[in-house]
Amino acid sequence: MTAFRTLASVVAGAALSVCASVAPVSAQYGYQPASRSNLATGEKYAVEITTGLWYPNASAIVSSESLGIIGSEIDLVNDLGVVDEKFTDYRVVVRPGRKHKLRFQYTPIEYETEATIQRDLVFNGIVFPIRLPVTSRLDWKAWRFGYEYDFLYRDRGFLGLILEAKYTDVKVELENPVSREFTEAQAPIPALGIIGRGYIAPNIAVTGEFTGFKMPGDFSEGEDAAQYFELDLYGTLNFTDNFGIQGGYRSLAVKYQIDEDFGDLKLDGFYFSGVVRF
Repeated sequence: MTAFRTLASVVAGAALSVCASVAPVSAQYGYQPASRSNLATGEKYAVEITTGLWYPNASAIVSSESLGIIGSEIDLVNDLGVVDEKFTDYRVVVRPGRKHKLRFQYTPIEYETEATIQRDLVFNGIVFPIRLPVTSRLDWKAWRFGYEYDFLYRDRGFLGLILEAKYTDVKVELENPVSREFTEAQAPIPALGIIGRGYIAPNIAVTGEFTGFKMPGDFSEGEDAAQYFELDLYGTLNFTDNFGIQGGYRSLAVKYQIDEDFGDLKLDGFYFSGVVRF
């Protein structure tokens, strides 16, 4: 966890330094996105707000140790009966310069279900015995704060680099008639990535981005380790510069092993969003 925070501090400091230098540059050269008449529809904006619904398939395995008692590897789908849900996704892009973007994204992810377990489960030092009903809750808050620099920018597309800090807060709770236990993992995670966009028509864009981070460590050897990868592929239909709709595919995967706690969480599926710009 110390390594996470140290690396995240470096990333955040670098992003703030770059952002501080962007504003004077944009002011000096008088950035006015609306005046660029050759840009594709949807590229003339200073602020972009996107919100929509994500329909992911879930895969989650967790294990939590306490008092020297090693926990079971619990499959939230097969052991606890977690079923797929839909979630709201929020995104904001602030564009202080033609090639510079400040990015924010928040996705609250919550699952809750009740099932009768078919084997004894050890969680956080407590045995949840077979045949008893268990209520399980997964609360996963995924935040992203980033800076994007489009080093190659044209009227009909761009290619850029992403520097960001992902903040992940995952809480898993199990409760039966006699016991209630939970484990929580919180970590700021630095990430690097790449993004590209091209227009297949004057008002139809295709965008792809990938970001990730891997902390040194070997899962198979029981060492502390962590990794976080995110893929986002989507198309945008822009009716005007100020309004459009999106459809895409997003995959989010987190794996960690800290002390004797373990988690392997993955969500992937399609989403649909509305976009407003000004």
